[in-house]
Amino acid sequence: MAIDTFMVFVAVYPDAAAAEADYELVKDLHTEARLIDAYDAAVVERRADGKVKIVKKHETPTRVGGVLGGGVGLATGLVVALFPFAAIGGGLLAATAAGGAVLGSVAGHAAAGMSRKDLKELGEHLDEGQAGLVVVAVSDMGAKVERAMKRAAKVESRRLEADTAAIEQDAKNASAE
Repeated sequence: MAIDTFMVFVAVYPDAAAAEADYELVKDLHTEARLIDAYDAAVVERRADGKVKIVKKHETPTRVGGVLGGGVGLATGLVVALFPFAAIGGGLLAATAAGGAVLGSVAGHAAAGMSRKDLKELGEHLDEGQAGLVVVAVSDMGAKVERAMKRAAKVESRRLEADTAAIEQDAKNASAE
């Protein structure tokens, strides 16, 4: 069991446009470092009805999202762990039984890789704004990712430990059921 340590960054924004601009900076940072497959990110927006919607995301293709074709990675898993009824695009993330099982598996692993206290604090942090950016990155990119979140009103970071091989296997099993 190989445990990987990632850094989770949660940034709060007054609107989705600012969050999306920083999302692009984080993406550019990873592209320039030739680490485009080494991070997951999700832009979330609070809708008028108070519900959270994922409006943009990047999932590492070499982890669960690419292997299963479902586009579900650690950032999306964390958003769902924090906001269980989060929607993506036009519908709920768990649109199909298999999709819901995969999502549940990834969300469970993402949540298990952090303390309950950290999860609670990150969720409360996101509640402070109209939009947010969640980034899961390899540890050695942490300082650069945080600097790229220039437009954020506030940025919080936490460590996330995850066994990516176990996540992938559990997600495959969930999608096969």
